[in-house]
Amino acid sequence: MVFSWKAVPIVCVAVVASGPVLAQEAASVKVTDATWDTAAGMFAYTEFELSGEPLAEGLGLNLDVLDPDQANKPDPFDFAAGIDSYELSEEAMYAVNYQSGMGPHIANGPVNKARAGSGNVMEALGKRVVGLATAAGQTPDDLPQNFYPISFPLAGGKPEFAAPVDIATQATTPMEILTDTGEQKSIQAVLPAYFRDYASLRWPSDGFQNAFTPQAAGMELLKDVLWAQDYLRQMHKVDGDEPVDATSVDMDKGSDIGLGDVGADGFNGLMLTEISWDKLTMIRDQFAYDGKTLGAKIPDDYDASKTPIWLPNRVSVTLDQQNGVTALADPKVDDGGSSLRTQWVMLWPLAEFYGFSDQRPANTNQKADFLAVFDGDPFPSAPKANLEGDPLGSVAADDPFSLVQLLTRLTTQNLMVLHFDKDAGTLVDTWSDGKAGDTVTTLDAAYTLAALQIYQRAIDALPVGYASATSGKPLGTDEGKAALSLIKTQADFLIDKVKGADGLYADSYTIGTGAGASHSVATQFAVIRGFDAAFLATGDSKYRDAARDAFLAAEAHLFDSALGIYNDEPGKPFEVTPWEAGTVSGGIRVMMLDLVSRTGESNQALTLAHLAERYTAWFRTVGRGMQLAEWLNDTGEHMVATDYDGDINQNGIKSITHAGGAHGRAAVMASKAVVSAAK
Repeated sequence: MVFSWKAVPIVCVAVVASGPVLAQEAASVKVTDATWDTAAGMFAYTEFELSGEPLAEGLGLNLDVLDPDQANKPDPFDFAAGIDSYELSEEAMYAVNYQSGMGPHIANGPVNKARAGSGNVMEALGKRVVGLATAAGQTPDDLPQNFYPISFPLAGGKPEFAAPVDIATQATTPMEILTDTGEQKSIQAVLPAYFRDYASLRWPSDGFQNAFTPQAAGMELLKDVLWAQDYLRQMHKVDGDEPVDATSVDMDKGSDIGLGDVGADGFNGLMLTEISWDKLTMIRDQFAYDGKTLGAKIPDDYDASKTPIWLPNRVSVTLDQQNGVTALADPKVDDGGSSLRTQWVMLWPLAEFYGFSDQRPANTNQKADFLAVFDGDPFPSAPKANLEGDPLGSVAADDPFSLVQLLTRLTTQNLMVLHFDKDAGTLVDTWSDGKAGDTVTTLDAAYTLAALQIYQRAIDALPVGYASATSGKPLGTDEGKAALSLIKTQADFLIDKVKGADGLYADSYTIGTGAGASHSVATQFAVIRGFDAAFLATGDSKYRDAARDAFLAAEAHLFDSALGIYNDEPGKPFEVTPWEAGTVSGGIRVMMLDLVSRTGESNQALTLAHLAERYTAWFRTVGRGMQLAEWLNDTGEHMVATDYDGDINQNGIKSITHAGGAHGRAAVMASKAVVSAAK
């Protein structure tokens, strides 16, 4: 697949008081690996989500002015953030979670099996799904047919469809649209059967990478929990689907109020929470490892300095058929080591889930809307001992919050004991056979800072999710203080040891040897992301200054004017993966929200106008260029009955039935692509 575009000048009215922002990038993007990498892809989509509506709204945009059928209005930045970046991240989550079949079905998961007892697991799940729908004010007729919720996604797969997609017309609607190229069109939009019935959207099982990795499971967990918080942050009046803020945890107990800001979102939020609960239960029961036994029991008072238990890097699995759907079978450890990437990839979503499900009486900041989700119906509440004692739990329990407490204890212990070299003052990448490694990958150290910041907020009862920029009075727990201490230590190490004379940060550092020679785009923007987290967590302006300096160094040394974007080696073709896509998106976002120039500062590169231009060019080139296909409606794509080429909105991304493969491709991003100057 080759994607190319050439932008025209744009006016960024949402973020610029006066004057145009010019985007003149001209690049061609060729996908070189169209497989799906779950961990990397969901990482990028997490950053896309946060760089979507939350960014646009944080900059003052009224989201009601956005219309996916009016491309680039009110301007290309607003549209890229508020529509494309946000909605593509949501579509990918459902492509994997509900449609692909790329994992064990939750019907055969531990939560549903426990619920079913000796009864029929499919009947038990059916009743549960109807119950969740009812809690959201929905009926079974409102739900998509044949959706296929999975406990966890496999490491990767071939994101094509295994059989012809059902495109039978269900309805037609006349529409007026404005395309990405500025063309006004009158169309008859067709709603195909697959939009409501997912039976024909399964991926080919012979393309699955049959392995559990904590990184794939963790990044999917993060997507699920962030969206669940977004969907469930309000309640709604069932009659009229009108959002309301909960004034008590009991508001949803009658039939007139449902969970979720609207009914459809409420159901999806609850379903994603159900999937997450099952995932955490399976991780605890089947994937903890002590070097000998897979499924080792994690003590309630786990101490990594005594008998380490961890999540191994890779476990091969097979998918059997049970009860007519997939089930986990034959797990075997392929790579029994522990990695720093696993720690932050797990800590971030665990911290988000902690904040989401927190029922501690000490947390006076918790929303009643969230408390209502975990008050026993529809999800069980935690035992009193886990709400009033140790913030990381005191007794074993199977409810979501207690599971999060235990796995957070496991992760933070392993991070601070197994992966921290006290003498060198830095985290390290690996721990295996009782020994820690001596190299730290800068990207992972930087994102550990971001994960620790969310963890500190959650454990100290400050809002997380989209509200993680809000202030409040922290509880001041010992765990929160330890997190802040590690944030400072690691951030200082990066500044002192990993920064080069040119201001760029090395991709890695080896204890006893020093910083490596390479300095990639992904590393620079990960560092910006990490220093921003350190600044927000500690309030120390030196981390704000370090983040800004890293950005200015990237501007000076890594911006490729021929491509209109950053490049590891300006002047040469640039190979990108989801890691590049996500780090740059996240780095520019925090520059715009937290690190932008303020009144009295004059550096043009730090102005909102300049940052908006960089954001828009990056997303329209790399974000769109790596996207294999798009779903209908939410990003402005529509199927039409005649002369349909798969790209009615002319944004360069084909719809799922026209995007290649024998029967089409899923709405996810590729694993690799190459960006070069357009000819």
